[in-house]
Amino acid sequence: MTITAAMVKELRESTGAGMMDAKKALTEVNGDMEAAVDWLRTKGLAKAAKKADRVAAEGLVGVAVAGGKGVAVEVNSETDFVGKNADFQNLVRDITKVALGVGDVAALKGASVNGKTVEAALTDAIATIGENMTLRRMASVEGDSVAAYIHTAAADGLGRIGVLVALKGADNGIGKQIAMHIAATAPVSLSESDMDPTVVERELAVQTAKALEENAASAKPKPEAVIQNNIIPGRMKKFFEESTLLNQKFVINPDITVAQAAKDAGVEVVGFVRMAVGEGIEKEKEDFAAEVAKALQG
Repeated sequence: MTITAAMVKELRESTGAGMMDAKKALTEVNGDMEAAVDWLRTKGLAKAAKKADRVAAEGLVGVAVAGGKGVAVEVNSETDFVGKNADFQNLVRDITKVALGVGDVAALKGASVNGKTVEAALTDAIATIGENMTLRRMASVEGDSVAAYIHTAAADGLGRIGVLVALKGADNGIGKQIAMHIAATAPVSLSESDMDPTVVERELAVQTAKALEENAASAKPKPEAVIQNNIIPGRMKKFFEESTLLNQKFVINPDITVAQAAKDAGVEVVGFVRMAVGEGIEKEKEDFAAEVAKALQG
């Protein structure tokens, strides 16, 4: 029987198995869909489907550097316990190394790791370890030199927060210091010029409304021109100083900015990545009373 792409798609959607596994299952049972599901279940490859709707917000960030390129990769799991699993750690480390040779997550999923695609390797890990896992994202930087730092490391090159710093010039140790600074301060962007315009607009709207409201409630309100030309620009300047890496006060020496610290060291910061496990993922939470109520209803 001819195995069509539509059949493979249907089996993948119903079981969560990888494309090649789904195709092999259908081939083994001559296209019988129910038998193919059973075949996958016996191989442990359909186990992933039962877990696909569970939130994977833990896991590890891996970092790797080769020459003038650095990559950071986040692989999520359901519990932080899995982050301590040696097999999971080795898989994330291997995936991160593979990421040095690709440009985005889509390419990474299809890239080869240990004789199979990254996507297939994750599916196998789900069946073996028993938790939903996702390759969520990757990011890279390039420069004359790249420094990497892992905060709360679980193993070499793996942890909950990964930082990369790309420098123009030879790194003499300042790169790691700046990376540690980034881990602590979580800057929004490198500089004011490359900050997301929507972030700037939102902050400007907030500061404008706040300044006008405070002025209206003041016993001695200032002229509107002072608010628009002095107060609001002053607050925006402070915002940029606090949220852009180059303008932040260097944590190791708060008397100078990060940009000045880099300059004093003979380098220039040209890019950075700060990646933290689970940031931006909505975790489903249920209070104890609701949990008991659900159990009683069951």
